[in-house]
Amino acid sequence: MIEVRMPADSNEGTEASLGRWLKRAGETVSEHEPLVEISTDKVTLEVPSPASGVVVDLLKREGEAVLPGELLGHIRSGFGERDETGADADTGLAASSAMSSGRSATEASTQPSSLMFEEGLSPAVRRLLAEHDLDVRSIPKVGRGGRITLDDVAAYLANRKQHEEQSDAQTAGRQQTSISGRRVPHTPMRKSIANHMARSVQAAPHVTAVFEADLSQVLADRATRKQAAVDDDAPSVTAYLIHAAVKAIQRFPEVNSKWHDCYLEVFDEVNFGVGTAVGDGGLVVPVIRDAQTLSLVQLSQALKTLTQKARSGKLTQADMQDGTFTLSNHGVSGSLLAAPIILPHGQAAILGAGKMQKRVIVCETGGRELFRVRPMMYVTLTVDHRVLDGQQTNGFLAAFVAALENPVQT
Repeated sequence: MIEVRMPADSNEGTEASLGRWLKRAGETVSEHEPLVEISTDKVTLEVPSPASGVVVDLLKREGEAVLPGELLGHIRSGFGERDETGADADTGLAASSAMSSGRSATEASTQPSSLMFEEGLSPAVRRLLAEHDLDVRSIPKVGRGGRITLDDVAAYLANRKQHEEQSDAQTAGRQQTSISGRRVPHTPMRKSIANHMARSVQAAPHVTAVFEADLSQVLADRATRKQAAVDDDAPSVTAYLIHAAVKAIQRFPEVNSKWHDCYLEVFDEVNFGVGTAVGDGGLVVPVIRDAQTLSLVQLSQALKTLTQKARSGKLTQADMQDGTFTLSNHGVSGSLLAAPIILPHGQAAILGAGKMQKRVIVCETGGRELFRVRPMMYVTLTVDHRVLDGQQTNGFLAAFVAALENPVQT
């Protein structure tokens, strides 16, 4: 019997759940063939089969949390091989399933007789039927191959619970709501994001400062570079934001740090995370490593590569590890102003950038105050108030705005 386990090298702070099984109990699988998908708040991973054989049991349900090294299921090695008793491996599947799920033959025999009306049920399905004393004949078969699956049983239980609640409400004389709606199950990514955000707000006192920046010089510099660039490969506005933030961090290094109970860890490297929306409504944060060593053009190229990987679902864990500071460029979706939440893995701050918008501002020229139309952007820095005070926060934003408004000099 071969064990299938969750990879033991998961990153600290990363929560994982079982996305979906790619094989069902009783099906054959080849060594290294993808067997199960694991979803985290950052990426979806495929766990390959450790051996060729027959899937005996699936010990974790889809959507359940999984820990590094946790046992997920078992595989009986070999395809149709004869065991010592002369029985085929496939024929002995039911007995192996009962053994691998930790039940003795006596315990297996105490299952309700209704379970015996159907062959080929997985151990997990049998356990769920036994827990709720269900008659297998009452559950609609919508699983693959006409076999009852965990999803079938779960849907039956949810439907039964709904009918019971409606019946209880009518009995108690409560009025039924007239508001119609639908239930949308949370994805593993969405649940992980929710848990991380709640934990961050609970752990760190958040304070947000707001500045505004004139991007006239950024746009002028970008236009000049664009004329000289090949294949329209001029730096993006986001690359200018990253470049300016790195310059400001070099003046206020405590912004690029991590809080510990007994000390503050100030990082020498700026591993710059950039929040990136993906197609299913989630958010990932790929990291540009050692951003302090890169030029504006190099930052733009690194950003473009990571963004393409994120939107094509090709990011790896390595692409999202060890971030020390993060930018949330929420303006790309139209937001003028926001106060992003700091990532919960120990970063001290997060930079927010709103939508670039032409506004009328007052400019002083030659002692005269004149109205001018300029491309303006609200920028915010949300900080962990245990780490940074107002003087450091405002100093960083002032340096950041100055770098944006004088990009040629940076």
